[in-house]
Amino acid sequence: MRKAAGAEQAIAVDQLCGKELSVAAEHLGASNDVLIACGQQAALFERLAEDVHAEIQHAAPLQSIDIRDRAGWSAPDAKPERLHAKQAALIAAAQLPPPMAPAKTIQSNGVCCIVGPTEKAIRMAGLVQDELGVTCIVNDAGPIQLPSAAYDVAKGQLTGAYGALGNFKLEFAHLQPLHPAGRGELGYEAAKPTARSECDVFIDLRGGAPAFPSHEKRNGYFWADPEKSGELERIALTAREMVGEFEKTVYFRLEESLCAHSRANKPGCTRCLDVCPTEAIFSFGDHIQIDSDICAGCGSCAAVCPTSAVTMNETPFEAITKAVEVMAKVYREHTHESPRLVFHTLEAGTEAIANLARYDNGLADDLIPMGLEHVDRIGHAEIMAAFGAGYAEVLILADNELDRRAVTAEVELAQAMLKGTHNSPSRIRVISAIELCDAGDNAGRVSDPVLLVGGRRDITRVTVAAMSEKIEEPIPLPKGAPYGAIEIDSDKCTLCLACVSLCPTGALGDHPDRPEVQFTENACVQCGICESTCPETAITLKPQLDVSKAALSARALHGEEPFECIKCGTPFGVASTINRIVEKLENQHWMYKNSDNVQLIKMCDDCRVKAQFHGSTAPMAGGERPRVRTSDDYLDS
Repeated sequence: MRKAAGAEQAIAVDQLCGKELSVAAEHLGASNDVLIACGQQAALFERLAEDVHAEIQHAAPLQSIDIRDRAGWSAPDAKPERLHAKQAALIAAAQLPPPMAPAKTIQSNGVCCIVGPTEKAIRMAGLVQDELGVTCIVNDAGPIQLPSAAYDVAKGQLTGAYGALGNFKLEFAHLQPLHPAGRGELGYEAAKPTARSECDVFIDLRGGAPAFPSHEKRNGYFWADPEKSGELERIALTAREMVGEFEKTVYFRLEESLCAHSRANKPGCTRCLDVCPTEAIFSFGDHIQIDSDICAGCGSCAAVCPTSAVTMNETPFEAITKAVEVMAKVYREHTHESPRLVFHTLEAGTEAIANLARYDNGLADDLIPMGLEHVDRIGHAEIMAAFGAGYAEVLILADNELDRRAVTAEVELAQAMLKGTHNSPSRIRVISAIELCDAGDNAGRVSDPVLLVGGRRDITRVTVAAMSEKIEEPIPLPKGAPYGAIEIDSDKCTLCLACVSLCPTGALGDHPDRPEVQFTENACVQCGICESTCPETAITLKPQLDVSKAALSARALHGEEPFECIKCGTPFGVASTINRIVEKLENQHWMYKNSDNVQLIKMCDDCRVKAQFHGSTAPMAGGERPRVRTSDDYLDS
């Protein structure tokens, strides 16, 4: 423990939060950093540190970590050396510096829009009117309430919504403001066909489908579940606090120049757009953009981005691989065995592990847990990095069906890679909490640990190559995989090189001396821009992973001999193309009948211009130039 924590001293206690609390107070009053290996009572020790600081104006820096539920409490037949190795591994990973994510400030002035039936909307307005500036947009023919100066009322139908806390934009149809003046029955004014509104807080009481996908991740949006009682009071309790300045983490980093979304209006990669659960990502010309107000930081976009144009600030790939690598290394040093790894969420996943530890057999003794904010963050590269670090299995604990669906495609991609290396695809699984107790296949490590250096594609390639002694053929991958080759139909291709000019990663190139399309497979991300660009529909994508050295070098996909100018011999164009043009025009078109104009097609640019200007029958030829007259000519005359 002392070695794993890099500590000067390791103290074993029995009940630090109870009868031995004075031991914690003693060390918190000293000068060294303090690491308390208890997660359950972390809040107690934080309060103790505050009390110590108040008493002596000093408290040692405190860090807490759970090694009991995640490693100590396991099945009765668990091997103690494995449990101790897991505890040391968790402590070692906790010493790694946490990544720093920038934050932005969001301003909310408390402008609130409540949409729903009259009765519920007016009731909600009464609950929040003291803290928020409320407008109720009712959507039924319920009884009109007496006007109130505390909030406004109108009638209409919500047709669109966009934004997040502090910047909602709502669209309505048939909006009718309440007409409060006069005596007698209240009524609404004439309807406006369309209307727009902006607000800081949006409360949706309509009872149907939420206005946003993954609505629980949308800051400032409150949706009342019609199946639950007490929803209005629950929402009001939180909504009243949505006034003032708030810090919003900027979870992602976007490098637009790396994005392979589009080129010259030709569609390409849409992987991040397809997986974003909050619709925070949208197309913006040749690249995508991400609304940082809406982004909830799940990391799905970074997990599927083939060029690393999108990376995460909070859980960067490098930080995940480093923690995975450190834990595997420490575990192996103590047990000389391969551990297994399970990714889980910090909230529901940690709670499930704690319940298993207390009321069941707990985690299997060789299963090391790694908590993340969202398991959506795990893609095939993170999974393969774990195998590269030496884990025997990689499991993903899904909290619900949404989590399971979110990681399905990336898990299937990683399983295809395992299958291609003659390893069992079952070494990667999405599991439920009850399966955390099960023993795994720890019989053989897929490979000796590899050096986890480089980006996602580099580590994936190195790991796959190391997992099998010999891979003779490229590994076939599922459709949509970010690795692969392209095939060119030579009968259709005219070597126009449009694909080469628009390839965003440089996978396609041309030959400097002859008409030829060259291809470097390792650089191809299967974005599909070449396929959508080709005017002859001659290109087909072929998802596969080639880990041979040949994939690192350019190879010719299609090429032909150049046509040599009939005047100067300079090669230009493609021989087959020039010959086809001559065949179609010679004696077929009026400009090429009974003349030698067809010879112009067989000339390079320079010779063609000269022939057009200087030939005796050239259409652009000028007359004979007059002799230049000098002063002597004038004097002689």
